[in-house]
This record gives sequence, C-alpha cells and structure tokens, in this order.
Amino acid sequence: MDGLFPLSLRSYGAGGASHQHAHVQLVLPVLGRLEIEVGGVGGRLDIAKGAFVAPETAHAQSADGQNRFLILDCDVTDLGDDAVERLRRQTFIPISTAMRRLIEFIDLASHDRHVPAAVARHGLPLLLASLAPADSSPRRFDALRSRVESAPGEEWSVARMAAEANLSASRLHALFRAETGETPQAWLSGVRLRAVQDALIGTSRPIAVLAQEAGYADQSALTRAMRLATGETPAAYRKRYRK
Repeated sequence: MDGLFPLSLRSYGAGGASHQHAHVQLVLPVLGRLEIEVGGVGGRLDIAKGAFVAPETAHAQSADGQNRFLILDCDVTDLGDDAVERLRRQTFIPISTAMRRLIEFIDLASHDRHVPAAVARHGLPLLLASLAPADSSPRRFDALRSRVESAPGEEWSVARMAAEANLSASRLHALFRAETGETPQAWLSGVRLRAVQDALIGTSRPIAVLAQEAGYADQSALTRAMRLATGETPAAYRKRYRK
C-alpha cells in the first residue's frame, strides 16, 4: 500500500483515542490482552482472538500490562469485497492453530518491532489467504467456544461439547472438520495450550499450577504437548518471550 508498511508490531497503553482510516486493518495477538471497540462493538483480544477493522470505521483500544500485536494494513482489493463485508459483520476473528504459528513466526523473525521486508512479503499473502474462505470463521460455535475458553481445565468430552452446541457427537465432529479443519479434540488441545502460553508470558505462576488449571494431567503432560507444538519446554517458552 502506498505510504503504509503492510505488517508491523505494536504495543498499546491505556486510553487510546477513537480514530479511523481509509484502509483495512487486522489486529492479531502476539502476547497480552487488548480491550478494543470497533464500530460500537466492544471485545477483548487475547492469544486466541483478533479483530478486523473495516475502512472508515471508528475504533479505539486500551491495554494494561505487557502486550504486543501484529498489525496488518491492506487495501480492500487485497481481501476482496465479499471477504471484507463478511469480516465487517464478524469483527472478532478466532485465531486458528495455523494462523497462530504464522503470527509467532513473523514475531520471532522480527527485530525491535520491525518486520523485515522479506518476511512481510511472504507472510502477508499467507495471512490474507487464511481470511479469504467464506466459511473460515463460522459463528455457530461461538457460545461453545466462549464456554470452553473461559474454563479450559474442565472435563470437556466430545459428548459434553456436543450437548453445549445442541448437536450429536458425530454431527459436532463433522461440522468441526468442515468448518475449522480440526477435530473437536484437536481444537480443545489448542485452546488449552494457548491458555498456558498466555499465562506463561503474562504471569509468574508455577508451571505445574498452570498445567492443572488448563486441564493437563500434570506438568509432564503439558511439557510433552509444548514440545510437540513449539519444540520448547514451558520454562524455555516463558524465558524466550519474557526476554
């Protein structure tokens, strides 16, 4: 875009003033939380949720504590009118496991909040592609997602999740695969892992406690899951992001 670098890393403080701009903007979480209001709709962004800001839409944000967000600025033509209209209605974007890994890669490849041009050149189309499918962010599971994400450590069997969504277990499984590309169990694993990752960065609480609260059998189970997903132990992950 003329006059805009498409990807940047930003941190926010308290009491941001309402403003708007002529381009599309996505606010994607790296770490921390952000309270944001977009077009009169308020919400909290965290490691599992981003936001879409349509052109000429008033928005304001406020944060308290350490935070960092990947900001994508682009033209409507980069996404297409249909995708922009869909995302305008949706506002808040669930962060899939694949998108989370892409965001983490861009963050790790950046230096002093600057996203290298080569990283932006390859990362931008991948981020845009993850938003393009018309059914990539269905709303039918919003209530279920909210319940699970607010209490990831509870016993969330497929049967219980299906009951929460008023579906049979087989139907829930089929819809999850069709609309998210994951099984309900894989999605739940991602929710639990993201909850621990956020707590590792934002708190100093013992790893064993975080494991228990997120639904892992013990710290060893969490360590195995972290190694499989990130190649790091929880302690190494906490040390790297805090540094």
